[in-house]
Amino acid sequence: MWNPIKPIIAVTMGDPAGIGPEIIVKAQTHPEVHRWCRPLVIGDPGIFLAVIRRSRLSMKLQEVTEVKEASPSPKVMAILNSVPDNVALHLRQIRPGITSAETGKAALSAIQVAVRLATTGAVSAITTAPISKEALRAAGCPHPGHTELLAELTESKEVGMLMVAPLPKTRRRGSSHLRILLVTTHLPISDLPIALTPSRLLTAIRLAHQSARRDFGLRHPRLAVAGLNPHAGEGGLLGSEEQKIILPAIEQARSMGLRVWGPFPADTLMVKAAQGDYDMVVAMYHDQALIPIKLLAFGRAINMTVGLPFIRTSVDHGTAFDIAGKGLADPGSLIEALKLAVQLSKKRYA
Repeated sequence: MWNPIKPIIAVTMGDPAGIGPEIIVKAQTHPEVHRWCRPLVIGDPGIFLAVIRRSRLSMKLQEVTEVKEASPSPKVMAILNSVPDNVALHLRQIRPGITSAETGKAALSAIQVAVRLATTGAVSAITTAPISKEALRAAGCPHPGHTELLAELTESKEVGMLMVAPLPKTRRRGSSHLRILLVTTHLPISDLPIALTPSRLLTAIRLAHQSARRDFGLRHPRLAVAGLNPHAGEGGLLGSEEQKIILPAIEQARSMGLRVWGPFPADTLMVKAAQGDYDMVVAMYHDQALIPIKLLAFGRAINMTVGLPFIRTSVDHGTAFDIAGKGLADPGSLIEALKLAVQLSKKRYA
């Protein structure tokens, strides 16, 4: 069960051909991580043993079958093997940067095991390393990312991707973080006009409000909603979605007592949000949210999934196949994701 002093965080390995295993090993050597929590890696022991040897670290690998067996020592990486034997055999032959159906199966199995542990309360939270959408699809998984997959595994009907980035002290007026929740996630731009509905947008606004209160302790969060079109449609001259879809959802949210404003032109809204004028922004699509997040804090930002029955945080980057196996990966975002998972655990289970 949850340890109020040092919560146990399940860390999924991500795609084994990417930088996930490397950043997990590097994060394990960070002294602050073990002061915050007890990481339990979920994945293939052989992959991590190879990374440890390649990195020439003195870290020991401890394979466990139950969470309670995990060593609390910072010099020991506790790992729960989640990979079927037939897949593990293939992983011994993979090269960094080369993905396949088997690497997708390995990444998927780690997520499934971590979800089971979190759902039963065996761990306090899940922190995930990056996965490959191509490998997942080759493994037979229809979902384009963690958000959609976790929703299915937990049978959660309302979930959202929330990006969190620390703001420089010189730019803060109120909020210490830029927080942007996405209405749509991994969706082609051409599908946006059909996918955006007042109901879907209202759900996103409610999720943003709930997360601001529950996860970040904001009693009366200030929410702002971005427009879809340039200049938020310019009164209908550049598009009608703001008037037909976005504004009705905002008005309905206000009738429920939520403090929400918009729709605002996305470019100027992101500037004001980065100055701390709002506690949470609701963005219409993927790049509208991630461009300002990564511009301000790439390598330190965090991806959260809100609406799940447990806490899930992740990195702000992908598998980086181009540098996998070269020892160049930066564990900064993973360390921040672990830190946030611990902070949210203490708030939620205090």
